[in-house]
Amino acid sequence: MITTPQYLKPGDTIGLVCPAGYMAIDKVQACISTLQQWGYQVKTGNTVGSASENYFSGTDDERLADLQQMMDDDDVRAVLCARGGYGLTRIVDRIEFKKFREQPKWIIGFSDVTVLLSHIYSNYDISTLHAPMAGAFNDPDKENKFLLSLRKAIEGRRTSYHVDPHLFNRKGEAVGELIGGNLALLAHCIGTDSDVKTKGKILFIEDVGEFLYNIDRMMYQLKRADKFKKLAGLIVGGFTDSKDTDRPFGQSAEEIIRDAVSEYDFPVCFGFPVSHGRENLALKIGVGYKLKVGKNKVVLSE
Repeated sequence: MITTPQYLKPGDTIGLVCPAGYMAIDKVQACISTLQQWGYQVKTGNTVGSASENYFSGTDDERLADLQQMMDDDDVRAVLCARGGYGLTRIVDRIEFKKFREQPKWIIGFSDVTVLLSHIYSNYDISTLHAPMAGAFNDPDKENKFLLSLRKAIEGRRTSYHVDPHLFNRKGEAVGELIGGNLALLAHCIGTDSDVKTKGKILFIEDVGEFLYNIDRMMYQLKRADKFKKLAGLIVGGFTDSKDTDRPFGQSAEEIIRDAVSEYDFPVCFGFPVSHGRENLALKIGVGYKLKVGKNKVVLSE
């Protein structure tokens, strides 16, 4: 049985941390200001704008301590990861979840944060939130629907997303708990304690900056691990800034994914607005959704 953390109300505190890559303090100011305008208090972790001189926002121990403190803080009702990058794999097995399991709170992020979201869902059946992080708040349009989807999600408003049809879509309906995130991290988690079971689930995937042959390799890794065998439905998000080799691979990211799952009969939606780009709607990991892929439109609703 999935546990859904309490939704937020005005006056609640959101913790802001960088458990992976470094992010300068000036890059998070718009996020802090907007969250405050939404009615929330913001508690900034030590890893945000840290004095780190390398890729990470601090040592493994420093990033672990900062994240752990926010997860255990009674006053913090949600933890928003300021950015992804790389780093959670190095600390996820050392996180203590005892208090978090007793008092679940929303953990928010995407990209590298996929590791943490998957780990929490797989091990503790607690819902998390795949959603925009601090960088998205630097968009001059603070009323864009992608940022507002995060606000609606943490406030507990049920969502229904409508998407235009795509040539590669496979029609059908699916009902199940929603799982997924960054394709590279999902493949990376296979065989670890953060791996996700996909039977009867709706899976969504997205990625950024990957070579096309590597997208093909990761899809076949999921396929060989039987991640598609009893899947209820598949949602394909953005594969932004994909790269090709000097000798062309010969297919686009969408064609690679289409062919990798061609033997299955579950519904597939391409072009869903979940990505590393501006189009990144908030999705609740572990929550039950209904996916309807029709001829003229696609609907994903809680």
